[in-house]
Amino acid sequence: MTGNPIATFFIAVATVLGAAVVFGAAARRVGQPAVVGEIIAGVALSPMVLSSTVSDTLFPADVKPMLGALANIGLAAFMFMIGRELDIALLRGRARATLGVAGGSVLLPLAGGIAAAVPLAQTYAPGNHTAFVLFTGVAMSVTAFPVLARILSDRGLNRSPIGGVALAAAAVGDLAAWSGLAGVVAYVGATGQWNMVLLPGYLILMATVVRPLLAALLRAAERREQLAAALLPTLVVGLALSCAATEWLGIHFIFGAFAFGAVLPRSVSAGEHAGVVGKLELLGAVLLPLYFVNAGMKVDFKGLDVSLLGVLALVLTVAIATKAVGVYLAARMVGIPHRGALPISVLMNTRGLTEIVILTVGLDAHLINQSFYSVMVVMAVLTTAMTGPLLRLLRVGPDGSEIPIGKKDLEGQGAGARPERVTADNGPRS
Repeated sequence: MTGNPIATFFIAVATVLGAAVVFGAAARRVGQPAVVGEIIAGVALSPMVLSSTVSDTLFPADVKPMLGALANIGLAAFMFMIGRELDIALLRGRARATLGVAGGSVLLPLAGGIAAAVPLAQTYAPGNHTAFVLFTGVAMSVTAFPVLARILSDRGLNRSPIGGVALAAAAVGDLAAWSGLAGVVAYVGATGQWNMVLLPGYLILMATVVRPLLAALLRAAERREQLAAALLPTLVVGLALSCAATEWLGIHFIFGAFAFGAVLPRSVSAGEHAGVVGKLELLGAVLLPLYFVNAGMKVDFKGLDVSLLGVLALVLTVAIATKAVGVYLAARMVGIPHRGALPISVLMNTRGLTEIVILTVGLDAHLINQSFYSVMVVMAVLTTAMTGPLLRLLRVGPDGSEIPIGKKDLEGQGAGARPERVTADNGPRS
């Protein structure tokens, strides 16, 4: 654009962030999470909306990788904060609820996706029909962990029992989805998937080595009264290494960022929080919209034509119904009351960016063709966009609405407990 690649890069950053602010604010005004507007902003900046000439001028080929790198840093910082702020007390003793909801969110959509894909394979599988069917099942089972975390944060639900169970279940479910994706890719002959067998070793290392090491560094820094100066570089290095480790293992770097945040000891004093962890939080807040806009820019709806409307209707029906029914029934089976199970089933239907990442992998690996990819992307955006209106319909939000949740039910101690009242802003109260 300017003949100067550095100037062009900064203009591109300003354009993307500006579009994210405008579209994100517009989404909030109509009751949608900002992420929906940010994805639409990316679509608006893509060659599908702008001419190829304009898009290439704004975002030259040598600038796009730099934008992608900044976007990934923002996502990593955000997921670190989600792991850091996840209240373990909300999850302690709730393994039964978390695993139950995760199981319901994966198994029924997996089965429904496989059943729906069988008659579609003849038309939309570019190669191996079995791989197409299995991949579609995996894609249907996804819950967008980072987008769900963003929605929970936006609505003030990230510290509530409802949000804690949904987020933990989404993390477990997405790990299962990434594992399933790795299996499908390995099935069609891709290499390198053996790395997944090292995942348990990574988790053990984080819990038994990294966490105690961070605790020792915190104690030493506090004694020297140099916490901010000493800890911030350590956090950045550790976050980068954890992201690199999980990416190498084949499960996406967001889980490495989340895990590193989760193992960080909570011994940082309130006064030092803004000077240390708060800096990473600010970094994520500034750069995260780049990730969603960048992903939207890669979406191509040109493959969606009238002949695919029936396929889109089928995909939407199967995706929404199997996820909602599977999560609701699983939540009720582990003792979560009706008014708690309903919002969890809505939250777990959020697919968003995780779905788009998985679909992109499937397209690049020739597991699905461009037309089916476009259908699935529409499904991912719509299932994310419907979350806000449905939560409002169920009176779930930061406006003081309350949801009765049985404490003993969520702890897996059986039904019949007197419900406590949970507010989106203040957590549980009697």
